[in-house]
Amino acid sequence: MKLYYSISEISEMFGVSNSLIRFWESEFEILKPMKNSKGERRFMQKDIDHFRMIYHLVKERGFTLDGAKKEIEAHQAHLQEKFKMIDRLNEIKSYFKKELEALN
Repeated sequence: MKLYYSISEISEMFGVSNSLIRFWESEFEILKPMKNSKGERRFMQKDIDHFRMIYHLVKERGFTLDGAKKEIEAHQAHLQEKFKMIDRLNEIKSYFKKELEALN
Protein backbone atom coordinates (compact mmCIF):
# COMPACT_ATOMS: atom_id res chain seq x y z
CA MET A 1 0.00 0.00 0.00
CA LYS A 2 1.26 3.44 -0.91
CA LEU A 3 1.68 6.21 1.63
CA TYR A 4 0.44 9.03 -0.62
CA TYR A 5 -1.91 9.15 -3.59
CA SER A 6 -2.30 11.93 -6.15
CA ILE A 7 -5.58 13.58 -7.01
CA SER A 8 -5.51 11.76 -10.35
CA GLU A 9 -5.25 8.40 -8.60
CA ILE A 10 -8.22 9.28 -6.36
CA SER A 11 -10.13 10.46 -9.42
CA GLU A 12 -9.50 7.12 -11.11
CA MET A 13 -10.37 5.08 -7.99
CA PHE A 14 -13.80 6.65 -7.71
CA GLY A 15 -14.51 7.54 -11.33
CA VAL A 16 -14.94 11.25 -10.60
CA SER A 17 -13.28 14.40 -11.91
CA ASN A 18 -10.39 16.17 -10.23
CA SER A 19 -12.59 19.27 -9.95
CA LEU A 20 -15.20 17.33 -7.93
CA ILE A 21 -12.48 16.22 -5.52
CA ARG A 22 -11.27 19.80 -5.12
CA PHE A 23 -14.86 21.00 -4.65
CA TRP A 24 -15.62 18.42 -1.97
CA GLU A 25 -12.35 19.31 -0.29
CA SER A 26 -13.62 22.88 0.05
CA GLU A 27 -17.03 21.69 1.31
CA PHE A 28 -16.08 18.99 3.83
CA GLU A 29 -13.80 19.78 6.76
CA ILE A 30 -12.76 16.15 7.19
CA LEU A 31 -11.25 16.06 3.70
CA LYS A 32 -7.88 17.79 4.09
CA PRO A 33 -5.10 16.25 1.99
CA MET A 34 -1.54 17.43 2.46
CA LYS A 35 0.03 19.58 -0.22
CA ASN A 36 3.65 19.36 -1.31
CA SER A 37 5.90 22.35 -2.02
CA LYS A 38 4.41 22.63 -5.53
CA GLY A 39 0.87 22.74 -4.11
CA GLU A 40 -0.01 19.27 -5.39
CA ARG A 41 -2.44 17.36 -3.21
CA ARG A 42 -1.20 14.20 -1.52
CA PHE A 43 -3.92 11.99 -0.14
CA MET A 44 -3.21 9.57 2.68
CA GLN A 45 -5.33 6.50 3.44
CA LYS A 46 -7.40 8.46 5.99
CA ASP A 47 -8.22 11.02 3.27
CA ILE A 48 -9.29 8.23 0.94
CA ASP A 49 -11.48 6.79 3.71
CA HIS A 50 -13.08 10.20 4.24
CA PHE A 51 -13.60 10.69 0.52
CA ARG A 52 -15.15 7.24 0.28
CA MET A 53 -17.58 8.12 3.06
CA ILE A 54 -18.58 11.34 1.28
CA TYR A 55 -18.85 9.53 -2.07
CA HIS A 56 -21.07 6.84 -0.55
CA LEU A 57 -23.43 9.33 1.03
CA VAL A 58 -23.68 11.73 -1.91
CA LYS A 59 -23.34 9.52 -5.00
CA GLU A 60 -24.67 6.18 -3.80
CA ARG A 61 -27.28 7.16 -1.22
CA GLY A 62 -28.34 10.47 -2.78
CA PHE A 63 -27.66 12.79 0.15
CA THR A 64 -27.34 16.51 -0.45
CA LEU A 65 -24.01 18.01 0.56
CA ASP A 66 -25.60 19.51 3.68
CA GLY A 67 -27.27 16.20 4.48
CA ALA A 68 -23.97 14.35 4.05
CA LYS A 69 -22.22 16.83 6.35
CA LYS A 70 -24.85 16.27 9.03
CA GLU A 71 -24.70 12.50 8.63
CA ILE A 72 -20.91 12.52 8.95
CA GLU A 73 -21.05 14.74 12.04
CA ALA A 74 -23.62 12.48 13.67
CA HIS A 75 -22.31 9.07 12.64
CA GLN A 76 -18.67 9.34 11.49
CA ALA A 77 -17.34 6.58 13.75
CA HIS A 78 -20.19 4.25 12.77
CA LEU A 79 -19.65 4.92 9.06
CA GLN A 80 -15.92 4.25 9.34
CA GLU A 81 -16.55 0.92 11.10
CA LYS A 82 -19.12 0.01 8.45
CA PHE A 83 -16.57 0.59 5.67
CA LYS A 84 -13.91 -1.42 7.51
CA MET A 85 -16.38 -4.30 7.74
CA ILE A 86 -17.26 -4.00 4.05
CA ASP A 87 -13.56 -4.02 3.14
CA ARG A 88 -12.99 -7.13 5.22
CA LEU A 89 -15.99 -8.89 3.68
CA ASN A 90 -14.70 -8.02 0.20
CA GLU A 91 -11.32 -9.52 1.10
CA ILE A 92 -13.04 -12.71 2.25
CA LYS A 93 -15.16 -12.79 -0.90
CA SER A 94 -12.06 -12.38 -3.05
CA TYR A 95 -10.30 -15.17 -1.18
CA PHE A 96 -13.17 -17.61 -1.71
CA LYS A 97 -13.52 -16.59 -5.34
CA LYS A 98 -9.84 -17.42 -5.94
CA GLU A 99 -10.24 -20.73 -4.11
CA LEU A 100 -13.25 -21.66 -6.28
CA GLU A 101 -11.37 -20.72 -9.44
CA ALA A 102 -8.47 -22.92 -8.33
CA LEU A 103 -10.83 -25.88 -7.96
CA ASN A 104 -12.07 -25.58 -11.54
